[in-house]
Amino acid sequence: MSLTHTIRTWIKDRLLRRVVRNSAYLFISNAISAILSIVTANLLGVAGFGILGIVIGFCSNVNRLLSFRMGDLVVKYMGESLATDQKDRAAAIVKISMLAETLTSITAYGILVLLAPLGARYIVKDPGATPLIMLYGLSLLASFSTETATGVLQVTNHYRSLALINLLQSLVTAVIIVWASITNAGLLAVLIAYLVGKFIMGLGPTCVSLYWLPRVLGKGWWKGSFSALPPFRELAGFAVSTNISGTINVIARDSEVLWVGYFFSPLEAGYYKTALAIINLVIMPITPFISTTYPEITRSIARGLWSRLRRLLRQVTSIAGGWTILVSIGLLFFAKPVLFSSWLPVIGRDFQVYPIEFLPALPILFVLLIGFGTANTLFWNRPLLLAFGKPGYPLIIAFGAMMAKVLLALWLVPKFGYMMEAGLLSAYFVVSVGMIVWYGRRELRTAEREKPEEALVCA
Repeated sequence: MSLTHTIRTWIKDRLLRRVVRNSAYLFISNAISAILSIVTANLLGVAGFGILGIVIGFCSNVNRLLSFRMGDLVVKYMGESLATDQKDRAAAIVKISMLAETLTSITAYGILVLLAPLGARYIVKDPGATPLIMLYGLSLLASFSTETATGVLQVTNHYRSLALINLLQSLVTAVIIVWASITNAGLLAVLIAYLVGKFIMGLGPTCVSLYWLPRVLGKGWWKGSFSALPPFRELAGFAVSTNISGTINVIARDSEVLWVGYFFSPLEAGYYKTALAIINLVIMPITPFISTTYPEITRSIARGLWSRLRRLLRQVTSIAGGWTILVSIGLLFFAKPVLFSSWLPVIGRDFQVYPIEFLPALPILFVLLIGFGTANTLFWNRPLLLAFGKPGYPLIIAFGAMMAKVLLALWLVPKFGYMMEAGLLSAYFVVSVGMIVWYGRRELRTAEREKPEEALVCA
């Protein structure tokens, strides 16, 4: 089959068009966020950029540790319920999810207040940073129902609403950061800018989902009985497994800047955060595919549309892999001259994306490309097993890989530096993602044998 014929076939594929269109809605705001990261780095310098990353990461990770990732639960169970026209069941799912998420958000902020002095002393290496952590921690309260609301908007295919909210927060944050840059306002002003953006991203989806829910589930959806819920043990097991999975991600993947800050200083953390910010250029266009592909995977599995599911996985893997390879090659050859060198006269002076003091981030970037490239290309690995109702296997694999990474980090990173931390993260991605993909494909083959696809008309 020729490349031209393949592209033409993909263009005509309604399912792929829907996934790509929904992903495009989310891409613009992610692009603005990437630009904001560059402006922020230039404004604060390496050490200041590292402190900002530690404060934001510390607050976000405390929230993730207690989060049950209710968005995943809503996408799976509400999506299945709507696919089989069980609106009472869908309404009950949304209600219980909102209640659980609100309780955990309040609890998370209380724990953050207790831990803030320890984070400031041992990771930021400055007890004076405690108020900054507690201030940014208010974002946890603003996100009291964000995961649930985001799941609702994904299931009901309102990605444009999510994208507009994301765009609004990016623009508001950008205005404040640009003002801070012009006035040299410093770290506090930048932190407030990101906090305001977090409030918009926290409250916005909740408000929009409350507007759409009566139109999808009926005006009295919130009066529905919890008796329509699936068995409590099943829901609790799914929620706990996603919480443990999130905890594993926090320790193994999402705390890199905190680990480097703990082992070394905010300066090294700034280098590492810069490398991660550049990596976002690789994963940025693919990140929206994760949230937009998961509901389509769930629908296909619920209806037993195996050929449609296989086609979708091949298509999104080809798109993600092609983009990842292209951008990775570009970074390998052009990262230094484009990102860290003066290359364009702007208003009478040379312009640099990152000042030369950020150059030590470049070797970290090249090592991270291996792991992030693998995870980026096979981004559907965990959503596939979640849609099959098999959260346990990715949990076991991720836990084993996380324990190995942490133990090796405690042993090797203090001896060999932050480059070893980057190498261990890449190895974590390659091993865990590879094993989860293998198991997911096995589950798909088993499902095809046990429940052969019927002649159904694709929606």
